[in-house]
Amino acid sequence: MLNPTPRAKPSGDQGASNLALRQLFDQEESALLRYAYSLVGRREVAEEIVQEVFLQLHARWKEVDAPRAWLFRAVRNRAFNFLRDNRRETNDVNDASTAVAEGDCPEQLVQRTEMLAAIRGMVAELDEADQQLVKLKYFEDLKYREISERTGLSVGNVGYRLHHILKELASKLRPLGIDENS
Repeated sequence: MLNPTPRAKPSGDQGASNLALRQLFDQEESALLRYAYSLVGRREVAEEIVQEVFLQLHARWKEVDAPRAWLFRAVRNRAFNFLRDNRRETNDVNDASTAVAEGDCPEQLVQRTEMLAAIRGMVAELDEADQQLVKLKYFEDLKYREISERTGLSVGNVGYRLHHILKELASKLRPLGIDENS
């Protein structure tokens, strides 16, 4: 059997630079994937975006002063580019949630997109049972009785749990400047 090829030790700054980038990747990859997914709603696309952004960072490593902030900004920009370039495809999936009002300016559209991304991200952080309740009620537009039949919960329990889930989400959204008037 062949022995594994020994790793070459990079010299000087190159080795330290690659090590720091690898540590940053290990620390931030999950958060960046969640963020990208909350923006685009597709795991494969989110993975591609994060990979491309890390490759960009590697090429610009010496120029970037705040890599974590740069990564999140780059992921956001790359996600918005994807959404813009694939507007027809994404509108088919999310047409109700991304409908553009007649008078919306680009700034309002970006603000609405960021708000929806924050909401999607928070829903994705809920436990699986709560996610299912939110999806059944607000994405499939089912009535409490229908949700009760699908989940096995009582109608009252469905209402109670949805009320508390929404209350928790609202308390997390308020510090972001998102309320019932947004």
